[in-house]
Amino acid sequence: MARQKNIFSVMAMVTVGASAFILPLKQPLNGPALCVQRASSTARFAVSQDELKKQVGYKSVDDYVQSGMVVGLGTGSTAAFAVERLGMKLKADPALNLVKGRGGALLREKMVEVCAKKFIVIVDDSKMVPGLGVTGAMPVEITPFCHEHTQRTILELPGVKGAATGKLRMDGDKPYVTDNDNYIVDLYYTDPIADVKAVARALEGVVGVVEHGFFLDMTTAVIVAGKEGIEVINKK
Repeated sequence: MARQKNIFSVMAMVTVGASAFILPLKQPLNGPALCVQRASSTARFAVSQDELKKQVGYKSVDDYVQSGMVVGLGTGSTAAFAVERLGMKLKADPALNLVKGRGGALLREKMVEVCAKKFIVIVDDSKMVPGLGVTGAMPVEITPFCHEHTQRTILELPGVKGAATGKLRMDGDKPYVTDNDNYIVDLYYTDPIADVKAVARALEGVVGVVEHGFFLDMTTAVIVAGKEGIEVINKK
């Protein structure tokens, strides 16, 4: 199997059906990397072909893709479901500001975006929201050292205190660890954030905060698929 390097890691090509996925690996491949178990024909009789494609497309993203990875997709029909699943991890407001990195690799993902000449976001219209903060967690990556103090400091910040609750992301009975060996505090808002940029600046000023999930003034264009067709929203 040919190996290709990027700035972060060795990458391997994994083929699922007619769709190919390029996945970064922490270690070079030494022997078989994946084992695929086929469902029996009796277990599949009630499931349509499209549903099977959807299941495998979603599973390929859930099991092998993290935020910040470079993903290469083939032209097979299964790839459409993989793209659909990837898009579920993103929200955009009318100013093209985003919340990303809910997969836990927001630092690496943001580093990739700032290196890009153009940052094009592809979503369906359910991802366009009037304001950020109310459709799921807003992740903040923090250092493990003194993480309890850092979390308390975050929750006392203007724009956070009284507006959001915060929870240390867990992986079973242990804190979730990012690709950079940090922790994640997930902020949950009850209303759209009134001043996203002010909250972002406040988070950046906290010692112990590595990065946050606000992607502000970075998007070149958002291509939105809706019932009325395709709309392209360009940065003003």
